[in-house]
Parts: sequence; structure tokens; C-alpha cells
Amino acid sequence: MSKLLHINHLNIKLSITLIGLFFFVFSCKKEVKSSAEELTPISTGLTLKYAKGFNIIHSGNHKILEVSNPWPKAEHSYKYLLLTKAQIENDSLNKAKYDGIITIPVKKIVVTSTTHIPALELLNKENALVGFPGTPYISSEKTRTRIDNGFVRELGKNEGINTEVLLELQPDLVVGFGVDGTSKSLNTIKNSGIPVIYNGDWVENSPLAKAEWIKFFGVIFDKNKEAEIAFNKIEKEYIDAKKLAATVINKPSILSGAMHKDIWYLPSGTSPEAQILKDANVNYLWADTVASGSLALSFETVFTKAKTADIWLSPSYYPSLETLKKANNHYTKFDAFQNKNMYTFSNTTGKTGGVLYYELGIARPDLVLKDIIKICHPELLKDYQPYFFKPLN
Repeated sequence: MSKLLHINHLNIKLSITLIGLFFFVFSCKKEVKSSAEELTPISTGLTLKYAKGFNIIHSGNHKILEVSNPWPKAEHSYKYLLLTKAQIENDSLNKAKYDGIITIPVKKIVVTSTTHIPALELLNKENALVGFPGTPYISSEKTRTRIDNGFVRELGKNEGINTEVLLELQPDLVVGFGVDGTSKSLNTIKNSGIPVIYNGDWVENSPLAKAEWIKFFGVIFDKNKEAEIAFNKIEKEYIDAKKLAATVINKPSILSGAMHKDIWYLPSGTSPEAQILKDANVNYLWADTVASGSLALSFETVFTKAKTADIWLSPSYYPSLETLKKANNHYTKFDAFQNKNMYTFSNTTGKTGGVLYYELGIARPDLVLKDIIKICHPELLKDYQPYFFKPLN
């Protein structure tokens, strides 16, 4: 299950080989503030339990959306001034010092990662989506219907967005993601006058922190209450499942990932993926490791430790036992292979081939956790059918 919850889709198939969605906005009164007062955070209008990469700051009668960790090792925070249409037309704030001015609620939006799609749908704002780079990757039937009916335009590749088509769409906002903030496409869009905001859900270090970014979209669409309700339900389902798993005594041993070239990648013990395994009450064989990214090990090291592992989760992108065997016959020496105790999410796809896990896994960690519990503790959740993970054929 290396990168069990992944970054999204930078053509993420390779990244996930290693296995490894939102705020309270209060009504505003038109009022001009001095620069000093404007910069002073007066209060927070957002209740965040887990997410650390964003916040909403109330400064007088204005709101500032701050994204502090849009990518790993980001050097500075990004601040976006949130204004109603009336405020934008009449307010005399010094808007130049912000990274963007966003008119709320947003009516037309472009998002750039499949992990953003579930938030739109959970808030019933999928009709706001007008463009997306790489529409075949989207698996949701609801959004696919809108794509098929021509309501969502194809924008090319994420690393090279078709800016001509995007500018023709004139969205109110583009939600991007990046690894260093140097996207030429996003910079071109921003320079054209269309606000661009970075979403860093994938950088968070726990499953529920990633899911809580739905409140980020809640403030953009002025659907704060709806975002809070949606997240609370996900959180409750996750915690209830975790409590149920804690009642078992036997913990199956778990292997994850597979080789890429000569390196076996799998999640470190401090990763969100390992956190889900811990909450599922299993014996993840690398639970005691500490690393900021995936572990990179040799075949021999993995084989020595995991030859007798009970269950093998997420063996890279291999769809079947046969393809795994053809890739490397040494895989057949693991007990989990011989006993056919192997499970993957890569075979659960939408009608155009997009892997559902890549899209929904971050937003719904409760489903991921329940899948693992069902696989590892089959006596629990008796009426539950795994959503993402299925046995390797």
C-alpha cells in the first residue's frame, strides 16, 4: 500500500506505485481599514482539528485565506483576500500585497487534481467545474456525465495546461497544485488576471488532515456549514472503524509496494499510509521506521523481512498475479503470493480507466480504513464490501 493515499494525479501512476478536502465565513460589512489593522489577525473563523497547511484569518471585516504549506518545504505562505462582489467594487484595501483576490462565492472553477473532485461533489458544487487537465482520469460517474455532455472542457496536461482554452472559459478561480510553485501554465493564468490558488491537501501528514481540506473548498463556495457536516461524518466513520479494529487480538503481518527498477518502495512508519495500517490494528513490518518520504530498499532487504508476511497490499500497479510474476519471478517466493493473499486498488477504475483510489482516497480515508480492516480482520464489518481494494486476480 505504498503511498496508500497519494498525491494526486501528476500522472501519478508511478508515484503511487510506491503507495504511497473548507471554512466558516462570516458576513462582511463594508469598512475601510488601515494597513496595520488589515494585517493583524483578529480572530479565526475556522475550526480545524487536523489540517495544518491552511487557515482562514479574520482581519476586521475581511477574510484572508492562508495556505502555508502548498508543497513540501515551501519557503513562504500564500495569502488570498476573500471578498464579496460588492466589496471588490467598493473597497479601498491595499490588494496588491496579496497573492490573489478571490470573489466569493465562486461560480465557475477549474481544478487540476482528481483529488479535488470529491470535495466539489460532497458540497454539491460539481456544476461549477468548467475545465480540467486530463479528464479521462476522472472516475466519478456524476462528473463524467458532465464531461460527456460537454460541460467540462479538456485542458490538456497538468504540467502544460492549455491556457488558450482556459482563458476562453474565464473561470472565477483556478485551484492548482505543484511541487515548487514554478508552473509556467499557472503563472500565465495568474498574470492574465484569473486568480490561482494552491491546494496542499496531499502534503498533510495524516489521513484525516488530508480529508479536512474539504473546508478549504467550503469557504470558496460559501458552503462552510456543508463542509463541516461532510467532514464530521467522515471523521466519525473513521474513528468508529478504528475503535472496532482495536478490539481484535490477532494482527496479520503486512507487506506493501513492489520494485521499480532495482528499488522497492514502500511507506515509512511515519506516513499517512502507515497511520491507516496502524489504525486498522495490523502489524505493518516497517511501522517503526521514520522518513519524510517513501522507504527505498533492496529486494533482499524486503524479502528477508517479509517473506512470511500474511498479506501483501498494493503491489505497485500490477493488475494480476501473472503480470507480477512476469515482471520478476522472485515475487512468487513470498508466502502472500503463494497463498494469494494479495490486494490492489489499481483494478477499481472508472469507465475511462481512471483509478478511483487516486481520486477519492484522500477525501474518504474512512473507506480506505474500512477496506483494510475488512481484508485483515474479515470477522469484522461483515456486511461491508471493499470500495477500493480487491484481490489480485
